[in-house]
Amino acid sequence: MATASLERNLNDFDPRVRRAALEALAERQGAGQAVSPPEGDAFNLHCHTFFSFNAYGYSPSGLAWLAKQKGYRALGIVDFDTLDGVEEFLSACELLGVRGSAGIETRVYLPEFSTREINSPGEPGVCYHMGIGFTGSAPPGPAGQILAGLRRRSEQRNREMAARINQALGPVSVDYERDVLPLTPAGNATERHILAAYLRAAETVPDPVAFWAGALGQSGEQIRALLADPVKFSNFIRSKLMKKGGVGYIQPDPNSFPTLGEFHTLITACGALPCLAWLDGTSRGEQDIRELLDLMLSKGVVAVNIIPDRNWNVADPEQRRVKAANLYAFVQLAQELDLPINVGTEMNSPGNRLVDDFAAPEMAPLYPAFWEGACFIYGHTLLQRARGLGYLSDWAQERFPTRRERNAFYTRVGELAPREEPLAAAFLDGDHPSPQAILNGLEKKV
Repeated sequence: MATASLERNLNDFDPRVRRAALEALAERQGAGQAVSPPEGDAFNLHCHTFFSFNAYGYSPSGLAWLAKQKGYRALGIVDFDTLDGVEEFLSACELLGVRGSAGIETRVYLPEFSTREINSPGEPGVCYHMGIGFTGSAPPGPAGQILAGLRRRSEQRNREMAARINQALGPVSVDYERDVLPLTPAGNATERHILAAYLRAAETVPDPVAFWAGALGQSGEQIRALLADPVKFSNFIRSKLMKKGGVGYIQPDPNSFPTLGEFHTLITACGALPCLAWLDGTSRGEQDIRELLDLMLSKGVVAVNIIPDRNWNVADPEQRRVKAANLYAFVQLAQELDLPINVGTEMNSPGNRLVDDFAAPEMAPLYPAFWEGACFIYGHTLLQRARGLGYLSDWAQERFPTRRERNAFYTRVGELAPREEPLAAAFLDGDHPSPQAILNGLEKKV
């Protein structure tokens, strides 16, 4: 089979097809028939897979192959409300020799900020929140029920949203089972899957321009101008149908999402790390960032996530100045509080970059801090997957009582560990090696 066909198969919804394609590509690579470029400086630790919508259709295996073929230093996945891609992605990274990490994202309710917007526009008290450094797809014991609850809440919101939009759009409607769920490999639909279903359905009417103009209160000229830029058109339709003020929007209440404590229980039961997601510092809640961080630290957060592109790659010069300044201030605060930084581009919206532009003037000075965060989460992932010796393990907490000491150790592990090293980690002797023995073993391989 041609390489291009195998690469397409990497994103097939059938996991057996994906695995067969991955193994065939890895075999060709091993035989010198598929050559990867040398490792560069680029990396992305926040990529959604097709398990929660990837704008380019990438599966976990497809993302791992992308990283290998582009020479990325590291890649990390983060999916909404599911861990379905974790094992596939880490296994693919191990096979290909890619530094990988895996996480989950959801929205939680934070009663302490009930009157303040945080990072979910128009929704006071609601907070996008993350866990990073997962090593498996199946949470142990009761934590599995928490994960199942995330999916149930998400599906209920989606169905209610689709029902409202169907009522508003008249001749254009979608059936959730028939039109939305088939767009997903494992039934975890998101707003973007629903949007894709409506965009497809609208293509079947005699005059889509007239339909959208009438449905959204726009002129035909305005719709035609938007259609000339599919990314803008998609985002515009989503804002009119699904976001605050849209016909399908449902204002959340404290019961719409899990509590922070519930989500942290899921994360830590899996040996993963609670991670605050920062937007851009312009909301009321993020203007009170020290209060927010102190609260999150008291509840177990040990890292932070940033999507840098939205903080400097902004058309308006004044917004760009303000947001870039906020970015620098937040990075400085995270470093003062010993919070490693996870960065990426999401890839869940058309137009998202595959990787950040780390050479941009606003980004270059921050690169060392961002790469240090990448080494940190890779070091944690390596030891957690190999021996259960991750950042929050009893082993780590006994040997490194402070965050700063622990951060330094796992970052050093990530710096030293070759990406080709199997995650069985042959350099780990015994079940409870000393930290120095681990570092010594890694240094011999450098």
